[in-house]
Amino acid sequence: MDNRIDGHDDWKVGVGVLRRDDIPLMMGILNVTPDSFSDGGLHNQIDNAVAHGIQLARDGAHVIDIGGESTRPGAAPVDVFEELTRTIPVVRMLAEQIDVPISIDTTKAEVARQALTAGAVIVNDISGLTFDSEMMSVCAEFDAAICVMHMKGTPQVMQQNPAYDDVVQQVTDFLQRRLSVCEQAGIDRTRICVDPGIGFGKTADHNLSLMRATSRIRKMLGRPILVGHSRKRFLSKLLGRTVEERNAGTAGVSVALAQNGADILRVHDVNATRDALTAWNAVRGM
Repeated sequence: MDNRIDGHDDWKVGVGVLRRDDIPLMMGILNVTPDSFSDGGLHNQIDNAVAHGIQLARDGAHVIDIGGESTRPGAAPVDVFEELTRTIPVVRMLAEQIDVPISIDTTKAEVARQALTAGAVIVNDISGLTFDSEMMSVCAEFDAAICVMHMKGTPQVMQQNPAYDDVVQQVTDFLQRRLSVCEQAGIDRTRICVDPGIGFGKTADHNLSLMRATSRIRKMLGRPILVGHSRKRFLSKLLGRTVEERNAGTAGVSVALAQNGADILRVHDVNATRDALTAWNAVRGM
């Protein structure tokens, strides 16, 4: 049975394929940082991080995304040694204990290289593989799956009055160019998913425009779309909630994104997201 949505290609990850079925796939967030905006400090000890990764897999995550550098607005950069120290032991231990594909959330080629050696199979790069000139060659060397994201500026300055003439078209054009550059560097197109970068150099209105246009972006790019909206600041503008109170809003947006054709949702609470999407899918009768 072919479960592909709108005829889009599957995402080749490792030796297998990830494919959206009736509901989107879920990428579980595992931040091993002291300062991430939502869960900083909760999983920055190795044992706690590994236990949480195992729980995310049990909850139904299709990918575990491990990050060792906060990318919240204004976050301070982390050097390579510190990022390696935070992430690589967790990648290695999780790869030995779960069958779920592991993603490394990094913009640094050396972190990607060591994570891929340790058992990761995906590189999730918020810069669209632009910050480190060696990143493409590392991904090509390991035949890694990649997530290519759009960001305006850097985490330190990205939310300082971001402006676009047409946010949907400009983000899509950027992602299309990055797809072409990645292919020219030897990365097979079937190993790439794309991410419009919700909250990365966008106002709340920009974020809403992009999420409303998910289906259109997918059609223009012809690749699976990953959306990372979980607990993000635009929900505060919509709901007037603190970061600790944004889970219900996250679930609501997840359902809307599922309806709009998103392939993968990057979320903190995999269990609640799965329940919301399963209930939505049952009611619509698909």
